[in-house]
Amino acid sequence: MPVLLLVIILGIVEGVTEYLPVSSTGHLILATELLGFKADQWALFNIAIQPGAILAIIVLYWRTFVDVLVGMWHRRPSAFAFVRNLIVAFIPAVVLGLSFGDAIELMLGNARIVAVSLILGGFAILLVEWWARPTDRGGVANVTLSHSIGIGLVQCLAMIPGVSRSGATILGAMAMGVDRKTAAEFSFFLAVPTLTGATALQLYKHGGAMQPGMGGWILLGSLVSFVVAVVVVKAFVSIIQRYGFAPFAWYRIIAGAVALVWLAAR
Repeated sequence: MPVLLLVIILGIVEGVTEYLPVSSTGHLILATELLGFKADQWALFNIAIQPGAILAIIVLYWRTFVDVLVGMWHRRPSAFAFVRNLIVAFIPAVVLGLSFGDAIELMLGNARIVAVSLILGGFAILLVEWWARPTDRGGVANVTLSHSIGIGLVQCLAMIPGVSRSGATILGAMAMGVDRKTAAEFSFFLAVPTLTGATALQLYKHGGAMQPGMGGWILLGSLVSFVVAVVVVKAFVSIIQRYGFAPFAWYRIIAGAVALVWLAAR
């Protein structure tokens, strides 16, 4: 397969899966292996195209970001609460990422870990959907400080490939009583500093080892992921409000089981 086609496919996979509770990293690893390439050699690329997905959130929610900036200028408590919640939720990922970065990177090429995580995560989603009773409503600024810390801690589970950053944060928030829409938007906004930090760290550590031409591939992959993510995020909130997360849970379980069978047979 031509490398250019792989770049486009991985950009589509990133855009589709980054904000769905199905694990973008896990799908990128499985897609790379399925298409005949080594996942560990493309791990840097898969992380480096995340800015496209980040930009999608900034574009889609630009009014929210502007309102927060204006609110901070005018010293509105809700604006400061919004920023505070995202900062405290972001800190655990920074601490664990810097402390255990090398161990985490070793898992980024392990497709079997991804498959098992997909299955376990699917059952976890079904459990939370059945058990959670949302009581905390009203947007990211109204999420309590303790819940924000809890969401940040749960997000760290996504350092295991296949767990899903968005899935962990959304389901973690719901388990703490946050309603579906607010939980999803909290996850979207938290992705901006989290994905930016992860991308910057990987490029700092491994940017010098990039293959010739990978810079152009990263730009193309980021552009593709941006366009696809804009479409997917628009649809995602309406889907979960109507159907919940169960469809994504069953998809994870089936996809993980198929991946395990494929990995065992190849």
